[in-house]
Amino acid sequence: MGEFDPLVIEQQLRKFQKELSAGTVSLALLAVLGAATEPMYGYQIAKRLERFGDGVLSGKQSALYPVLRNLGAAGLLDSHVEPSMSGPPRRYYQITAAGRAALHEWCAAWRATRDSVDAVLKGLKP
Repeated sequence: MGEFDPLVIEQQLRKFQKELSAGTVSLALLAVLGAATEPMYGYQIAKRLERFGDGVLSGKQSALYPVLRNLGAAGLLDSHVEPSMSGPPRRYYQITAAGRAALHEWCAAWRATRDSVDAVLKGLKP
């Protein structure tokens, strides 16, 4: 086997993680809002992702807002702005009926993909 450059491996890992998170963040955001009993604002959503995602889905909080906007533009989320006593107004998000339907379908697609990839990975030697 040839030599490998650890820096290249690290760069490829970061690229892989970025590509992998692109689709999973939308699913995770819908799941958080699907489980919520009331509308949530961005910081609350980010904290919930950190708590339940073991940090895998955490990152720059600002990166969540474009995804939230895209989900809203697709009709999967509703949002409204409310004044805040502790700072600027906050935008609250909640899942729509279309969002719940999409979440159901996306969960099924995620599980099928996860199971398929896990089956292939089981064949790898440690």
